[in-house]
Amino acid sequence: MPSTLSSEGLTPALAVSQPMVAWWSRQCMQGFTPLTRVQLAWMECACETLQQEARFLAALAEAGQRFEHCYNNHGSDPVKMGECYQELAREVAEQQMERLKQVASLPHELRSRIWEEL
Repeated sequence: MPSTLSSEGLTPALAVSQPMVAWWSRQCMQGFTPLTRVQLAWMECACETLQQEARFLAALAEAGQRFEHCYNNHGSDPVKMGECYQELAREVAEQQMERLKQVASLPHELRSRIWEEL
């Protein structure tokens, strides 16, 4: 019984269509590359945002520890407690402003990264 496979192991119809399949495969993969780069840019922005949130939470935890220290040392002196509280509130407010700046710049940064990738 004669075989319908050529010496390359392909049927004649498949052997003839190989150049078209190879061209289509290259075109298909090139279509995924920009999408992958856009997804990578989005993930980088999300990662930077999460890092900023972690820094903010660490600053809040440090402020809480410092407030506890102030309370343990100056709990009976309302003037010292007020000064300590105001200093900590100022530092937390600065951290919050830094956080809001990053959130405000996020849409512009994400758009510019996506534009660069496209």
